[in-house]
Amino acid sequence: MGAVLGDGRPPAVTEPAAPVTELSALQLLRSRGRLRGVLALLGPAFVAAVAYIDPGNFATNFTAGARFGYTLAWVIVVANLMAMLVQYLSAKAGVATGRDLPELCREHLPRPVSRGLWVQAEVIAMATDLAEFVGAAVGLNLLFGVPLFPAGLITAVVAFGILGLEQRGYRRFELAIVGLLCIVVLGFLYDLAVVGADPVGVADGMVPGLAGNDSLLLVAGIIGATVMPHVVYLHSALTKARVACRDDAERHELLRFQRLDVVVGLGAAGVINLSMLVIAASLFNRTGHADVDSIEAAHAGLGRLVGGGAALAFAVALLASGLSSSSVGTYAGQVVMQGFIRRRIPLFVRRGLTMLPALLVLGLGLPATDSLVVSQVVLSFGIPFALVPLLLLTRRVDIMGSFVNRRATTAAAGGIAAVIIVLNVYLLYVTFLG
Repeated sequence: MGAVLGDGRPPAVTEPAAPVTELSALQLLRSRGRLRGVLALLGPAFVAAVAYIDPGNFATNFTAGARFGYTLAWVIVVANLMAMLVQYLSAKAGVATGRDLPELCREHLPRPVSRGLWVQAEVIAMATDLAEFVGAAVGLNLLFGVPLFPAGLITAVVAFGILGLEQRGYRRFELAIVGLLCIVVLGFLYDLAVVGADPVGVADGMVPGLAGNDSLLLVAGIIGATVMPHVVYLHSALTKARVACRDDAERHELLRFQRLDVVVGLGAAGVINLSMLVIAASLFNRTGHADVDSIEAAHAGLGRLVGGGAALAFAVALLASGLSSSSVGTYAGQVVMQGFIRRRIPLFVRRGLTMLPALLVLGLGLPATDSLVVSQVVLSFGIPFALVPLLLLTRRVDIMGSFVNRRATTAAAGGIAAVIIVLNVYLLYVTFLG
């Protein structure tokens, strides 16, 4: 017989407790609320965006605006749209595979090809460091009168400090970079408000056109300064393990937020780049100062024609840009070496090697702005070596699974690569045979 209670009733049957389902990392972040949950998932594209407004952009955009007015404004817009697609593909590769682009190249491409890509990536890293260190050094010089060579060394120390935050969690590093990015944004918003712009001129500048062969070098420089090869590698590393996903459904959800991240982060970078050209066109080209072809001359012109506040905002933005982008560049260099050849060398050794050309430029007193423009042209030649492997890998179902590129995406990315390659070949022809 079954047991009964004192009042003759049988004891209640206790149902087994339902298993408690532990929330995934993505669900935990989303549970913070509508706004906080979204903000917690943003960040990688803002780190990448820093490279799109580095001192090389200051040099190319201000030179283009001063020499040719609003004529090349369309180049900045097109380059920024290119960058959005490229960075989205890189972010998608990291989310879908759990690998960064250098790792995918090592695993799926022939060994000689992978090693060759690594060698050219290291050369590109030196060109990147040249722009970032020279720009930050010029910023320190303009603000505090620090000689350029010591200013370059100071930049290295500060960059190491910012990068050290990454060892304590990715979020601290991202917030530091976003903070510096905000300084750049505020600096140029102030200058744009003071200088003003010609809406008709800006609209005319959106119609594609060139101002002769002389403008072609700047077109290549603007694209090289906007679509940055090293952050094509880096973006996949920033997304590959940032949020652990249980299955493809969560990865697709995460990818939607990465798409938003790219649009907002790189959209902000595009606005800053366009504001640089607009300021130069409105202030220098319109007033007959088209010979302003250096960062120092742009700073002096802002102070002389507008006032000390505008010049100060420019110098502070330049310094913040150089410091943040140099930190991101160092991070990207580690990703490249570890991914391609599975090697890590001490950060100080690596940084010393890649910053050597920049210190030579500063130590020898070579023209800073000319060096920056040339570095951006070198970067433009490096873009296909990052973009073509990214395109080939993300179109493969065996690698990407349900995240494989659509045909339209592959066609658009292929068109971007073709335009950049043709532009570089034509630039070589004009430079050496034209």
